[in-house]
Amino acid sequence: MNTAGQKTPRDGKEFARSGPHFSDRITADGRDGWPVEAGRYRLAVSRACPWASRALVSRRLLGLEPALSVAVADPIQDERSWRFTLDAGERDPVLGIAYLSEAYDAREREYPGGVSVPAIVDIPSGKLVTNDYRTLTLDLATEWTALHRQGAPDLYPEGHREEIDEVMVGVYRDVNNGVYRAGFAQHQDTYDDAFRRLFARLDQLSERLATRRYLVGDTITEADIRLFTTLVRFDAVYHGHFKCNRNKLSEDRVLWGYVRDLFQTPGFGDTVDFDHIKRHYYQVHTDINPRRIVPLGPGLSGWSAPHGREELGGRPFGDGTPPDPVPPGETVPEAGRAH
Repeated sequence: MNTAGQKTPRDGKEFARSGPHFSDRITADGRDGWPVEAGRYRLAVSRACPWASRALVSRRLLGLEPALSVAVADPIQDERSWRFTLDAGERDPVLGIAYLSEAYDAREREYPGGVSVPAIVDIPSGKLVTNDYRTLTLDLATEWTALHRQGAPDLYPEGHREEIDEVMVGVYRDVNNGVYRAGFAQHQDTYDDAFRRLFARLDQLSERLATRRYLVGDTITEADIRLFTTLVRFDAVYHGHFKCNRNKLSEDRVLWGYVRDLFQTPGFGDTVDFDHIKRHYYQVHTDINPRRIVPLGPGLSGWSAPHGREELGGRPFGDGTPPDPVPPGETVPEAGRAH
């Protein structure tokens, strides 16, 4: 996640992520030069970032924790962008680096695309392999199958891929990216357009989800993961900070029930850190919030309330099973959990 609005030399824009990416892929047959291999790579994320959060959810659902370790960055960046100040000695204990930019520099000096997460780093060489958020989670679902846990769900089932792709296009353009287009708009017309597109799409999604538990088919898919990571941040940051304030998500009965259903599903809510989310948005985007004051609300108690979505049927994991408990050392700190 690049923090749009943060004027640092190593950052690009988070919204309209159409700039250059390291689009290498880690494939089962190594055809792009990077073979799937347990323990070889490290996934660098920020729990504040919706794009990186996709990878965290996918990794949990697929049971890839033993095969793909994770490095969690501080939610607050400095002039060199993402940093590993949460770790002892302020360095990632596996990669041995203080800043994610060091892995970028090991691959290519002065990379023009900015330092973004999620990113996968090759541990032996210390080089960035890919920061292409567009394909990373799809590859985890389809190329890493030999390392999936027993009972892992099929997050990108072949029979539904066309529909999943179609849904994800609209979700990305108007929701995932739309909140940023509204939040960082420099002109009223730009903001108005993004605002209207966002809520038109949310209304359409609410209507779609009124009669079905999940976006495509009767199981959780990649489409649900991509929508979830924006919705879970909506009331906490996008409604106020980004002026996406026609209504709160909690005021839409269908979408509020849908996002709580996913949040309470193992693999989703146990990756969410509301403390990181709020501190990042309100303290890093100083052009929007120059005094860097972090609001105390909204309350988080509603996330554990019954949602009633079971009545719509559906099988969260299809023929699979829920993931194992969160591994030791990866639990969200108490300050970031919903109660």
